Amino acid sequence: MRPALEVADIVRAYGDKFRQAHAASLSTRQKRVLRSIELCRTAALGGHLERCDQCGHERNAYNSCADRHCPKCQSLARAKWLEKRRAELLPCEYFHVVFTLPEPLVALALQNKRQMYGLLFRATAETLQSIAADPKHLGAQIGFFCILHTWGQTLTAHPHLHCVVPGGGISLDGSRWVPCRRRRFLLPVRVLSCRFRNLYLRYLKQIHAAGKLRFHGQLQHLSDPASLARYLAPLRRRKWVVYAKAPFGGPDRVLDYLGRYTHRVAISNNRLKELKNGQVSFAYKDYKHEQRHKLMTLSADEFLRRFLLHVLPDGFQRIRHYGLLGNRHRAEHLAHCRELLQVTVPVQLPQQDYQERYRQLTGQDLLQCPQCKKGQMVRIAVLGAGIVINGWDSS
Repeated sequence: MRPALEVADIVRAYGDKFRQAHAASLSTRQKRVLRSIELCRTAALGGHLERCDQCGHERNAYNSCADRHCPKCQSLARAKWLEKRRAELLPCEYFHVVFTLPEPLVALALQNKRQMYGLLFRATAETLQSIAADPKHLGAQIGFFCILHTWGQTLTAHPHLHCVVPGGGISLDGSRWVPCRRRRFLLPVRVLSCRFRNLYLRYLKQIHAAGKLRFHGQLQHLSDPASLARYLAPLRRRKWVVYAKAPFGGPDRVLDYLGRYTHRVAISNNRLKELKNGQVSFAYKDYKHEQRHKLMTLSADEFLRRFLLHVLPDGFQRIRHYGLLGNRHRAEHLAHCRELLQVTVPVQLPQQDYQERYRQLTGQDLLQCPQCKKGQMVRIAVLGAGIVINGWDSS
């Protein structure tokens, strides 16, 4: 069922005014995102005509924009991605570790997204692998993947990485599986925090010296190495936030858990409550006050400004695999893990196609007839861009 209010509705109502007011500051990528969301699943993108094989009901199914920032285009992509991960699961506990970029670096990150978010991945991956390889902690090679989120509940900038890590790894000599020694967390958080901080600041200094950072507005003075050193000095003395959650069980729970984090956008349509007199109201969870559910109201202009803070550079990968799960040798490493765990085949979970996974994630059947609820919708004609049949338009 379509939500009563969508981000697309806000863009269509106030997008032109927003673009005019912020023409000088909007990037080409941000303008494309607004346009994509505006046209998503409308006649402008074309599509096909479907007919129910039971009751004969017809509908126009318009194409999606497929932009990764569009709230309407992620459920199907997420379902397909989760099914690909099914064969990679191992029969062990999994851990969730979150690495957060400190607030003083957020403004710099917004001006240098590719570089600063890239460093967040690099420092996080090296932190986990180096601490895991230390015989004092795990003494093993591990594999994991990281998912970048850049937002908080109120759409403000809050860059952090969600890392999902199997509870163990291959011994450094490759001869055995080394299980996690701790029941509540994979690796010591204080050690992870210190290593993460030191690595990130070291790499930040390196890319600054290489001239890879850009500074605008109130941050222009940071182009001077001495000014940057003074700015970063307090960060070298403070604890950086690394949060390790308790293990969430074996492979039977991993896919459902991952569904909460992969392919998210800054805000889902379901959180939007009202658009009235140029004001947008949406629900959020206040983590500073016992996770209470609250309502926030922003002007449409401010809502769109915050939403666009989270547009990523073209080609930037927000889900990355490392260590034993790195793309190049993943199949060989997983086979070795299963051999050491005495599992001859990948973990067998009930088979589902991505459409069934989509139904579980959204509560919607992609092909079920919306009229009789019994038949299946069958494609009977292709619609060219701009064509509307029977006066029906999904927008």
